Amino acid sequence: MIRSILMGLAAGARAITPLAVVANAARTGRLPADNGAPRFLAHPLISLGTTALAAYELVGDKEKTAPDRIITPAVIVRSWNAAFAGMAMAPRKHRFAAGAVAGATAALASYATYALRMRAMNGKHQISTGLIEDALTLSAATAAALLPFPERLTHFTTPATPGHTAPA
Repeated sequence: MIRSILMGLAAGARAITPLAVVANAARTGRLPADNGAPRFLAHPLISLGTTALAAYELVGDKEKTAPDRIITPAVIVRSWNAAFAGMAMAPRKHRFAAGAVAGATAALASYATYALRMRAMNGKHQISTGLIEDALTLSAATAAALLPFPERLTHFTTPATPGHTAPA
């Protein structure tokens, strides 16, 4: 579950980055075992294309003419991309719940990261605050895709201890 939440947080700041990170992890065979990623995600052209789009977004975000991330179409795209990335990071049997969590997290994170960015830009340049946001976003998405998390944090069920029953 933590992977899907991290992908949602990353998508709230940068719409395409989570998808690019997941596609690159799929291409290199570094996704978690029993993931819900479709096979086409590992294709080199998908990886290249999503990486190019993510790079374009990272550069474009610093432009004064860049649209706000909280306009309705942007929030929808962020949510769908996060849901797809979250599904790819989750075990197959939990992929739909993980997608819903990632999508909802992205929608909420869109507004939260926008508010934080506007506050941080008060008297500062758009480029410096954007670069800091880029670093945080890339770190969150990369951690979600590549770092080993404890079993309890990545699944919806907890393993049962043999011979132990829950209190009544």
